[in-house]
Amino acid sequence: MGCFLGEQDLITKLDTEREQKKIVFTNGCFDLLHIGHVRYLQEARSLGDLLVVGLNSDSSVKRLKGESRPIQCEEDRGEVLAALSCVDYVVIFSEETPQRLIEAIKPHILVKGGDWLVEKIVGADFVMKNGGKVKTLQFVEGRSTSSILEKVIRLG
Repeated sequence: MGCFLGEQDLITKLDTEREQKKIVFTNGCFDLLHIGHVRYLQEARSLGDLLVVGLNSDSSVKRLKGESRPIQCEEDRGEVLAALSCVDYVVIFSEETPQRLIEAIKPHILVKGGDWLVEKIVGADFVMKNGGKVKTLQFVEGRSTSSILEKVIRLG
């Protein structure tokens, strides 16, 4: 089970582990956790020793997804993610992108879903410039928070 930490506590902890462990970083809203998320996070974790998930804050999700989102508050989303055995650390960020967080964490591997082109992944240039890798992982077709919400509305 992972830890839900503040940014400074996480950075301090990672600074002591960076030399011995390969750090993998990903980010997202993770509003309604579904099988696509779980498979993605498990695959991300398999690439290294520690998986750090940057979680969009409530205000950030609202800006990205609209006024009706998030469905769950950031504390609940973070606690659910931290409860997954494949997730080591969860940290909330409020900016539009996780660029600053990525630069602070300095991951060895940066991952996003297969629906992203590597050249469009925020932080990719920084990670590669520092000797790290950027990977896109398999996207589980038809599995998304938006598709779950559409189904709920149809059933409602």
